[in-house]
Amino acid sequence: MRKLLTIEGMSCGHCVMHVRSALEDVAGVTNAAVDLLKKSAMVEGEGLNDMALKAAVSEAGYSVSAISGSH
Repeated sequence: MRKLLTIEGMSCGHCVMHVRSALEDVAGVTNAAVDLLKKSAMVEGEGLNDMALKAAVSEAGYSVSAISGSH
């Protein structure tokens, strides 16, 4: 399963590392790749929960404006 998250509020490399770390701590996530220029994150794993992903990004200090995904 893959999910593409559009993330608002990132402005530097530290932001990218912070968001990636937060997403990798979510249950079921096996990989998280964060792109500062595209303001997005591609998350891979099993049983990914949109609300859990949003909550992790929010707790890291950023916001998710959209989530799209495939199984």
